[in-house]
Amino acid sequence: MSGSAGPDCCGGLGNLDYSQVDMSVLSELVRHVDVMQPRFCVAVIAIIFNPFFWNVVARWEHRTRGLTRLFGSPYVACYCLGTLILLLNVYRSHSITVAMKGQPRLELMDSVQVYYAGAALLAMGSLFVISSFLALGFTGTFLGDYFGILMEQKVTGFPFNIMENPMYWGSTANYLGLALMNASPVGVLLTVVVALSYRVAISYEGPFTEEIYRQRSQRCKHK
Repeated sequence: MSGSAGPDCCGGLGNLDYSQVDMSVLSELVRHVDVMQPRFCVAVIAIIFNPFFWNVVARWEHRTRGLTRLFGSPYVACYCLGTLILLLNVYRSHSITVAMKGQPRLELMDSVQVYYAGAALLAMGSLFVISSFLALGFTGTFLGDYFGILMEQKVTGFPFNIMENPMYWGSTANYLGLALMNASPVGVLLTVVVALSYRVAISYEGPFTEEIYRQRSQRCKHK
């Protein structure tokens, strides 16, 4: 999934002072997670597979136009891939929910304050995801650039004026919110996996998408 953004308001994870992290809390979280449980492993695989799949397929399409030839139109091909990505994301959410239900709640997290903090994260994440989709449209969200469906100009309005890649981080906030609302340490750990998988995806998607638009700009100059 793709989009254009403004500066990152939070400065990224590099500004965090890890010496201030309460390691006893982290140890307590890890102690309550069975990383060998099959449902946990399935959730991890689903999380990692999704961005890997859509990046591989989209780059193959950009290089060969294979999907466009198969469906007869770049728009139809993009809509089909986007629909498949949506279904994969539904399965990912389902696998995370199953993994959370299959492992114990953490008493330390089982409080009204944590529940409402999770609800606030869920609301904020949903706002970022929905507003990103509305700003980009279906093809802008689901890798239309790789199909040759380029946006006329960079999207700079909300929520892209708040942070980079708001759809990815909004989705991450949704998973963290659900984990907190369910007092689920395994949900928190899986959210970390989601964040890491998105970070890796961004490191590949960002430069590749910029190159697509750079080539478009060069072609326009030579006309």
